[in-house]
Amino acid sequence: MLTVAAFLFAIGLLIAVHEYGHYRMAVACRVKVLRFSIGFGKPLFSWRSSGSATEFVVCAFPLGGYVKMLDQREGHVPDDERNLAFNLKPLRVRVAIVAAGPAANLVLAVALYALVNWSGVQYPAAVLASPEAGSIAASAGLIGGQRVERAGLDGAELHDIQSFEDLRWLLTRGAVERRDAHLLVAGPAQGQRGDVLLRLSMIDAADVDAELFRRIGISGPFTQPAIGTVMVGGAADKAGLREGDVVRAVGAVAVVDAQQLRQLIKASAESGSSTATVWRIDRGGAEIEIVVKPVPQQEAGRWVGKIGAYVGAAPELVVVRYGVVQSVWQGLLRSWDIAVLTLRTMAKMLVGGASAKNLSGPLAIADYAGKSASMGVTQYLLFLALVSVSLGVLNLLPVPALDGGHLMYYLWEGVMGKPVSDTWMELLQRGGIAVLLVVMSIAIFNDINRLFG
Repeated sequence: MLTVAAFLFAIGLLIAVHEYGHYRMAVACRVKVLRFSIGFGKPLFSWRSSGSATEFVVCAFPLGGYVKMLDQREGHVPDDERNLAFNLKPLRVRVAIVAAGPAANLVLAVALYALVNWSGVQYPAAVLASPEAGSIAASAGLIGGQRVERAGLDGAELHDIQSFEDLRWLLTRGAVERRDAHLLVAGPAQGQRGDVLLRLSMIDAADVDAELFRRIGISGPFTQPAIGTVMVGGAADKAGLREGDVVRAVGAVAVVDAQQLRQLIKASAESGSSTATVWRIDRGGAEIEIVVKPVPQQEAGRWVGKIGAYVGAAPELVVVRYGVVQSVWQGLLRSWDIAVLTLRTMAKMLVGGASAKNLSGPLAIADYAGKSASMGVTQYLLFLALVSVSLGVLNLLPVPALDGGHLMYYLWEGVMGKPVSDTWMELLQRGGIAVLLVVMSIAIFNDINRLFG
């Protein structure tokens, strides 16, 4: 129920903001707006403000909306209202009205990011977990427990890294843009500092997913290798492990963090059977040894070891908060970065450099909406900001039937001195709708695979 409510609110808000951008610009440019609709299909309810020419409508199918303006191409325009018709306005006015919708979504995203930055948000600290063997991070010499203080991509200055989220975003950009990342790390021993180069340019980042970060070797923040909830009758329970035990070594292998411990447990049963191993445990300051035998289980077509206990303590958290002006600036930077990354990823999809699996549709958005809402207001606001940027950018693409397609027509009109002919307009609109249907079909297919595959 939370997922449905969070999704409907998100879609309704983002569409309303988008259409309100068109509406307000049209009113400001003295264009008569006949209808402001959220959704398509049968109207559920409608109203009209006193003295207003605009009918406001909420319809049954919520995935979209429109602003209907007085226009000679869509109906008769009385002589005394010709100055209020959209199609008779100067080119610059029509461009401003069409561009105002995507612009409103981008402004909303900046405002939401600014609000979160100003109010403060908790993120895991930028302390690295132990990298997987053979990953880029392992090859660069990272061992886990190191804190990233500053970082930057090739050709850019290093900047402060305040949280693991900052680092993850920088690595995403580096992988997509195929630019190496430079890290200034400290620790884990006091006084240790060093520069680390991550060769992200070597990665073919077709998909931005969990597998990408496993290949980089930085998939999560550092967590203590502590035992959490222990299942009754499981391997951990039979061995005598208790909640709060901190694992220092598995056999002859010293354990750095929870990620390494989970890898060791899984790898213990790769052959379909496992052997008992002596674990060195820190229990309340006293070191003891316990013999543990993980249970082999099938997972994604391969054998892995399981101990029947939660592995890993909560990561170190930091509160990231900015002043008012800096919050807005950070909101602008994050919105710009997401917009650029979205466009670059889509461009790579067109030339085969990125997988179409990166496309997400309404099912995935609904799932993310529910998950973010369950995590609290801050995470939900961040989700809304991300989708708002994406909606703004996608609507500016030069695809007929989108706002960007109309801007493309106006560009032609500005260059050639005459509008696109009705014949070409109809052909392009049909082609644009066909493209959108294909993209939406792929996105929904991806959603089904992610959620049910």
